[in-house]
Amino acid sequence: MFDLRLWIAQGFGVGRIPFGPGTFGSVAGLGWFALLIGSGKLWIFIAGTLAGIVLSVWLCGEGEKILKQKDPGSVVLDEIAAMPVCFAGWVWLQWRTAGILPSVEKVFGSWTVILLVFAAFRFFDIVKPWPIKQSQALPGGWGITVDDLIAALYVNVLLAILVATGIK
Repeated sequence: MFDLRLWIAQGFGVGRIPFGPGTFGSVAGLGWFALLIGSGKLWIFIAGTLAGIVLSVWLCGEGEKILKQKDPGSVVLDEIAAMPVCFAGWVWLQWRTAGILPSVEKVFGSWTVILLVFAAFRFFDIVKPWPIKQSQALPGGWGITVDDLIAALYVNVLLAILVATGIK
């Protein structure tokens, strides 16, 4: 039986791909990020990112209940919601410097940044250094979502170090 909550928690079906669902969920997260910055408005980027996080906590928790599994691999809305957070520091720096959000063309025209952020996020999400692994003990959708948010914060720290050393 079709359950809309589960379908969204599974990244609109992306999480049902039988191999690498978290990686494919992260690719879908790039699309969510592009949609948010495509608005050109900082408040939409922030509101959309926060809404994605809230929905992730709720719907990933629902997915866990429906599937009767702890943090099921097919539930990838957490990766989708975390991807804009991976870019948040860089977006803020671009907005602060230029007074506008970077365009989708500018962001995706710099494949080096996209690949670095994507690879770093997948690395931290898979390896789960402290306290990412420990955060998974949080109940329900919190444990599913918070670990990805911490991984996204680690990505921001890495990007800040690279920007501080002169890499743009």
